[in-house]
Amino acid sequence: MQVWHFSEMAYHPAWPQLGDSYRVVIPSRLFDPKIGADLYHRYLDEWALCDELGINIMTNEHHATATCADSVCTIPMAILARETKKVRLLALGMPIGNRNDPIRVAEEYSMLDVISRGRIEMGFVKGVPFEISPANTNPAELASRFWEAHDLILKAMTSHDGPFNWEGTHFHYRQVNVWPRPWQQPHPPVWMPVGSTGSAMEAAERGMTIGVLNTGWVRTPPIFEAYRRRAAEVGRPMTPQRLAYMALIGVGNTREEGERRADQILGYSRTSGIVAPQFMNPPGYASPAQSAQAIKASGAGFRAGRIQSRDGRNIDPRTMTVADAIDAGLVFAGTPDDVFAQLRAFYDHVGGFGHLLMMGQGGLLDHDDTVANLTMFSREVLPRVEELGA
Repeated sequence: MQVWHFSEMAYHPAWPQLGDSYRVVIPSRLFDPKIGADLYHRYLDEWALCDELGINIMTNEHHATATCADSVCTIPMAILARETKKVRLLALGMPIGNRNDPIRVAEEYSMLDVISRGRIEMGFVKGVPFEISPANTNPAELASRFWEAHDLILKAMTSHDGPFNWEGTHFHYRQVNVWPRPWQQPHPPVWMPVGSTGSAMEAAERGMTIGVLNTGWVRTPPIFEAYRRRAAEVGRPMTPQRLAYMALIGVGNTREEGERRADQILGYSRTSGIVAPQFMNPPGYASPAQSAQAIKASGAGFRAGRIQSRDGRNIDPRTMTVADAIDAGLVFAGTPDDVFAQLRAFYDHVGGFGHLLMMGQGGLLDHDDTVANLTMFSREVLPRVEELGA
């Protein structure tokens, strides 16, 4: 199993000044560039440390939010492509359905792949519903735009005999001719985050690696099983390396220390869903059945059913404790033995997977605790994790 360290580069100093929305409508005057610069350098230092620790690196991006100040995932990846030497670099990733220029995405990933000498893994995301408004896109067209952009990017990265023409539904180019071509042939590995069985099957048809985030003990098994079943139906090779799971991880010398770190990292989960209701479910973004379920659940004050305990109890992400999150399979925390035991139980429960996306920093966890968390995980847990599925 491969492990990837993930941080959203949160701008947490603004959190105390925010109300019912941490996204879309918050004024940028709450961002102090001097504080922001310190935070960016700090987060980059923590990622760069992973090159020494043997932990791969994952970045992502979100827009108009204080929960994730990484608004262009390829910028930190460009820095890390030069600053690191060994670990692989995953962007999970690029919201190509909301981007207006897929060829620019192909150029960015290709250039990164060459600079890193073939260590890039490229993720394409459909994007969260509350970023439809800042992107000014049509939610009903998001899925078709995503798949057309996906096909165009891969064709652009694998066409080496001069320009070709593209006349699609959403994108039109007279001459596509991407320079440089990527280091990895035919192109870097492709990932997609998914949260439903339908998306898992779409990814399986194309041989993409899927990453499931915050799906936990209850929702993850059917997603993984849908991927395995569809891959078999279309004759795609199936290995655990096609499946990835994200968990928040706090490890310490004592159980109390590990759980304290996890509690601070949980600031990510407690804030990321605080969004003004008008941005939560734009018409056309979800299927009619999913939209109906969202409307029924809206009275609960949170996205009911998204996070559940092992016995099916709904958990409010805004108020969940570390114990709740461990029970839900969102967090592995405690001593190194505790963390590995929780991870191993989850791994067996879902039928195995080949990648652990480790949120080793989040929320209010400071630099010293982050370094200690990553270092202890590398020394005490990583060797055992790497043996899973060997």
